[in-house]
Amino acid sequence: MSTAVRTEDPALLAATPRRLSSNQSGSDKVFVVLSRTVGATVLAITGGIGFFLALQAFPTLRRYGLSFFTETQWQPEADVIGIASVLVGTATVALVAMTVAFPLALAMALFIVEYAPARLRSSLVALVDLMAAVPSIIYGLWGFFLLQPHASNVAHWLQTYAGFLPFFRVDADAHAAMWEQSRYTASAFVAGLAVAMMAMPMACAVMRQVFSQTPLGEREAALALGSTRWGMIRTVVLPFGRGGIIGGTMLGMGRALGETIAVVLIISPSFDLKFRPLEVGTNTVSALIAGRFGEASPSQLSALLTAGFVLFLITLVVNTFAALIVANSRSGAGTDI
Repeated sequence: MSTAVRTEDPALLAATPRRLSSNQSGSDKVFVVLSRTVGATVLAITGGIGFFLALQAFPTLRRYGLSFFTETQWQPEADVIGIASVLVGTATVALVAMTVAFPLALAMALFIVEYAPARLRSSLVALVDLMAAVPSIIYGLWGFFLLQPHASNVAHWLQTYAGFLPFFRVDADAHAAMWEQSRYTASAFVAGLAVAMMAMPMACAVMRQVFSQTPLGEREAALALGSTRWGMIRTVVLPFGRGGIIGGTMLGMGRALGETIAVVLIISPSFDLKFRPLEVGTNTVSALIAGRFGEASPSQLSALLTAGFVLFLITLVVNTFAALIVANSRSGAGTDI
């Protein structure tokens, strides 16, 4: 009498996927339904806002066409309306803001994750998160009363030693002395510095989450091979967190592009198409809407809503692209933004 032993092909077993089943309780089903409902509601609200703005923008786009995007002046009484200059001003303020916010956010995130003691770490995290909760009008007042006098001195120094570069040249008020402070106040540079303090916490939060997910084994392997702490950060943490660095920076830029109150309090509105952030006078899309909305006629209101629709699309694209970069990167797989 012999006993036959049935063996399965190991390759076949490895190729056959396992069937996983779960028995959800009633509370689990309720949670899933509520989560999907909330997510669908957020998408519906965002889509509704976009649809409303597009609907309101249609008369302006039909009337002015492409000239709405190429015209620099905003003179409704002369039937001349365009957002070219404010788009440039928006980009300039955001560029200045992220030039300052990016190194601050990166340095703060690395210090919190890699260098700060455990007792200090929680306090720093709370402080950075608290900065994100400060109302924008507070940053605007801080920028206008405290930051602006010192920033104008920095702008004067940059004009003196780097004025040969077009980006740092100051041509405003040619009859005033070069050291006259009025040439450097209420500029995109000052507004960008204030907005940088608002964008930095958001970028830092994303970078901090990503850096904290660096595999412990890779950290220890680098240290075991004789690497210093900074060498481990440079060869392991920063490459691992590349997606989070890019995504966090772009999320901060999305915040900088749409900032309103702080910019309105600081800048001196102008409609000159220029790429000189150090000199007085600039404007942004959000500041234009806030400044003209109260006295706008129906046709002007449609034009302002068209500008808002353009800003809505820009920030939506930037934030969506940033979220995709973080989600598709190795470091951002478990990061919620």
